[in-house]
Amino acid sequence: MPPALVASAQASPNIALVKYWGNRDDDLRLPSNGSLSMTLGGLHTVARVAFDPAATVDTLVIAGQVAPPAARQRVAQQLDLVRAAAGHDLRARIDSSSNFPSGAGIASSASAFAAITLAATAACGLALDAAALSRLARRGSGSACRSVFGGFVEWIAGDGDESSYAIPLAPGEHWPLIDLVAVVSQAAKSTGSTEGHRLAASSPLQTARVADTPRRLSACRQALLERDFARLAEVVELDSLMMHAVMMTSSPALVYWQPSTLTVLHAVAEWRRQGHEVCATVDAGPNVHCLCAPGQAAVVKAKLQDLPGVDLVFECPPGEAARLLPN
Repeated sequence: MPPALVASAQASPNIALVKYWGNRDDDLRLPSNGSLSMTLGGLHTVARVAFDPAATVDTLVIAGQVAPPAARQRVAQQLDLVRAAAGHDLRARIDSSSNFPSGAGIASSASAFAAITLAATAACGLALDAAALSRLARRGSGSACRSVFGGFVEWIAGDGDESSYAIPLAPGEHWPLIDLVAVVSQAAKSTGSTEGHRLAASSPLQTARVADTPRRLSACRQALLERDFARLAEVVELDSLMMHAVMMTSSPALVYWQPSTLTVLHAVAEWRRQGHEVCATVDAGPNVHCLCAPGQAAVVKAKLQDLPGVDLVFECPPGEAARLLPN
């Protein structure tokens, strides 16, 4: 075995149009329902994984700072899966950095674990097909299975580890939507998504949300394939509100929204009434993703930047699949 096994990879976050919230199995991250997303171009996490025979523990460095123990342990558990597949027990140093806020509801864990998983498997010489890579990334962060792919992606819930993975639905050029991410807070949320998934079943609304998901998935899938923005807007906004209703009625309650979140949501609804093709969805955080039909982004972005409480706006076309980088 060489003195060190090293690889680097880049992956983008994704915005769920039909959302994943709650697990049937927390350890395997088997979701309560299927989901559908758009990979976000322009935003990315870069991860470098170096397995070293001289290392005695795994080391995680995020944006130049040694990560807290809980984050290091979560990544170490993911690397344990890679080590088991590769047949070695080498410890590693993982360097990760993102060009967008982490832990603020912009799927930073999805891009991070997609990049770390791709880099770690490549460093170990594991030749995984896309489905196997997606399954493995899912173990680190459920939504990471979708960030393995570019464009529009569907996560098949499956009935076990082998059957729960993401598949490409359509390439980005099929429908060049723009996601304008209105950032109202860059602070990390106090309750992370992993813990939030565990709380989902405590909401009396989760059973109804999950039961209706196949209908919403079908409507969203058809709207994307037919490029029907009005239908897409209807299902995307309904799905987002249903997920946050579950969050707000879990025990304890999770209220991620801030006053500025509502300001953006109300504004987007008014702009659509005025004829602009824009809709809004909110992941597990306060920041609002404003999806725009082609040709609408410039005017909507200007309007977002004028809203009180909006700190900055990321402009994201459909992004590319996770990929290896030169070391």
